[in-house]
Amino acid sequence: MTTKLIAGASFPSIELLSINDGKVTLGKPQNGADWQMVIVYRGKHCPLCTRYLNEVEKLKLEFLKLGVDIIAVSADSLEQARTHIEQLDVSYPIAYGLTVAQMQQLGLYISNPRSAQETDHPFAEPGLFVVNEKGLAQVIDISNGPFVRPELGALLSGLGFIRNPENNYPIRGTYS
Repeated sequence: MTTKLIAGASFPSIELLSINDGKVTLGKPQNGADWQMVIVYRGKHCPLCTRYLNEVEKLKLEFLKLGVDIIAVSADSLEQARTHIEQLDVSYPIAYGLTVAQMQQLGLYISNPRSAQETDHPFAEPGLFVVNEKGLAQVIDISNGPFVRPELGALLSGLGFIRNPENNYPIRGTYS
């Protein structure tokens, strides 16, 4: 059962393995940052994901200047992730092995492969989460297809606005 992750709620503690960094916990910033951007991508079978992840790398230092660390994750196996990393030019962690239960915990859309050539397991459609220093979901963006993702320049600019203490910008979307 998929539940919607609510803006301002505690980000779920999900531990995974990354290709080069061993065990990682989603939402726990590294590299001196106090926020983390968690990018969920469909997997190595998705050329749009490959392009997006490579575009993220181009702005990585700008995000880090704002105190925002980056990690990307998919449901791919270790073998699939290792094959995919050869197509990527990124320096941030790439985690793998996201389970269906974890996808549901994050409120992601999940798809079955169209064929064995696509992949061999259910996979998450794109999602992007920004977790603040308190471990709360500050920004949530989920999609049900590979064609809709946050524009990175606008996201960087928006996070700069949010992180500026003079703006006193709250977590949005919390009306109940």
